[in-house]
Amino acid sequence: MDRRLEAGWGQKIAWSVLVVGSLSILVWVPFLYVGIRRGRLADWITFAIFAVYFVAMVPWAIAASEGPGDPVLGTVAIVAMAAAVAMLLFTVFDKPGTKFDAVQVTQPEGRQFLQ
Repeated sequence: MDRRLEAGWGQKIAWSVLVVGSLSILVWVPFLYVGIRRGRLADWITFAIFAVYFVAMVPWAIAASEGPGDPVLGTVAIVAMAAAVAMLLFTVFDKPGTKFDAVQVTQPEGRQFLQ
């Protein structure tokens, strides 16, 4: 059975605030949460991409800290934040549905009670 992970706008915005508030340092955390909770291969691939981004950015940021700053580093960080926020708000979580949608069970029509 396909596992669902629903989230309301409050939870989506909270995850987005974490990404933006940490300046994309913790961008991998929400995707780890989704990977653990839902366990789809696509979720784990998304987490791996953002984890590799984080591992690549740390040495780059340390190397760029000696001078006036690296505009390419800032641009990459902003693009990663924007991509993560867009994914968190619109694509990662499933739309809220009923419990019957999650288990693919049809509701009775009610005609059986009219006899």
